Amino acid sequence: MSSALDDRSTVTPPRPPADRHTRGARFLLLLAVFLCAACGLVYELALTALGSYLIGNSVLQTSVVISVMVFAMGVGSLAAKPLRRRPVVAFAVVEGVLALVGGLSVLMLYAAFAWLQLYMPAMIVVSLVVGLLIGAEIPLLMTLLQRIRKQEASSAVADMFAVDYIGALVGGLCFPLFLLPTFGQLKGALVVGVVNAVAGVIVVVFIFRRQTGRLAKAGLLAGVTVVLAALGTTYVLAEDLEMTARQHMYADPIIHSETTQYQDIVVTRSTAFTGEPDVRLFLNGDLQFSSVDEYRYHESLVHPALSGRHSNVLVMGGGDGLALREVLRHEGVRHVTLVELDPAMTRLARTFEPLRKLNHGALDDPRAKVVNADAFTWLREARQQYDAVIIDFPDPDSASLAKLYSVEFYDLLRRVLAPHGQVMVQSGSPFFAPKTYWSIAKTIETAGYATTEFQIDVPSFGNWGFVLARPGTEAPPLRLAPDTPKLRYLDEAVLKAATVFPVDRRRTDVRPSTLMDPAVLEYVLDEWRDY
Repeated sequence: MSSALDDRSTVTPPRPPADRHTRGARFLLLLAVFLCAACGLVYELALTALGSYLIGNSVLQTSVVISVMVFAMGVGSLAAKPLRRRPVVAFAVVEGVLALVGGLSVLMLYAAFAWLQLYMPAMIVVSLVVGLLIGAEIPLLMTLLQRIRKQEASSAVADMFAVDYIGALVGGLCFPLFLLPTFGQLKGALVVGVVNAVAGVIVVVFIFRRQTGRLAKAGLLAGVTVVLAALGTTYVLAEDLEMTARQHMYADPIIHSETTQYQDIVVTRSTAFTGEPDVRLFLNGDLQFSSVDEYRYHESLVHPALSGRHSNVLVMGGGDGLALREVLRHEGVRHVTLVELDPAMTRLARTFEPLRKLNHGALDDPRAKVVNADAFTWLREARQQYDAVIIDFPDPDSASLAKLYSVEFYDLLRRVLAPHGQVMVQSGSPFFAPKTYWSIAKTIETAGYATTEFQIDVPSFGNWGFVLARPGTEAPPLRLAPDTPKLRYLDEAVLKAATVFPVDRRRTDVRPSTLMDPAVLEYVLDEWRDY
């Protein structure tokens, strides 16, 4: 009997039910945890996206940001141990500084890139600071949670991290689906900074107001007010600040700029040395064309591919409509499908007068059908067959673009290519990036095509190469169709000369590119870094 009584005496007495005040305080604190987690993940995504827009190489940008931030979070957690003596004040200060640094992070990095050309060092420093501050949050929040109501450590950790992970999920989804399309990168980061500051205010003003001295509370509220004022002022001036920084990166006046969920689009215009207006399109800072000589590129890209049958044509990429313009010049063309990922690009090509004038309103031609979709995904579901395919993607300087230069992509392409069909692929510069160029050619051959390689010179961006291909083992002849309209640059003699490569630009020993081994991404980053 005594033994039984002893056992009962060791049982933990039931915890009294929490009162309404305690439940409300816990809810507000867990709400602060939720907001902090969401904000932290948005800062991380904003930094990786900005790096991809400005300098490409999304794999490297993502790896550096995540690894530096995770490391810094661990250091921040350790550094926060002494701060647990005054957790309320410490948390409010951490949130205020994090809101300011995180909110201004995109602007600071954009300025570092535009004026100082120090993007990577600046990105590492900002990631380090943001990671330290995020890491300091959890120990402080855990201490505050235990102050409201004592509970076992395992239970407190479970509650804290459950809400933290849910907040990270919401933040991760909000960035591409809401913040980026609604506010853009710069303003979106500022909005998140405001939310971060509000999370600190919730803790000080509503939860622990009785445990915070008047002087400390007044100082913290004044600090948060300064942070909110700084973020608000920057928000009002954001467009002017962004335009000033962006204009510094471009030699000519900017006439249009926008950042979409896929890319940064900039159009400039100036009076070229010939006296003609020179309209230039840049995607993520890379020149896509100059109106002074773009016809050289687009005539070479399109017309040799249409030397065979060309009643039904597929154009992949080329959202500016210039390749489509050249396709529609052939009277034998009955239908063209244009597949472009970014709807903002096709909208601009259709409605922005400088681009519409260049493409001759091609996107509104009754023979043209515009599809906004990822080319790889679209090909997997496509069933119609095409006589000719024109591929005008940007250079493969990111993982998302490298997949469009893979063996798997060209395997999918064969399913929609008629047995007699031909494919033309823009393939980068044999002069500036010979390994990239010949890797693209080898990739196409590995997928079961015979190829004919050639190169041209475009004064605005130099030497450029193309690969003409068709299924089988017989290389396609490089020629023009009988119904080819009068061209400004290309004729049979130019095409014949274009197949001759100097010794230092001829085929090199390179690997084909696959989804699992994106060789073109490796080559293009190595080669362009040298220049």
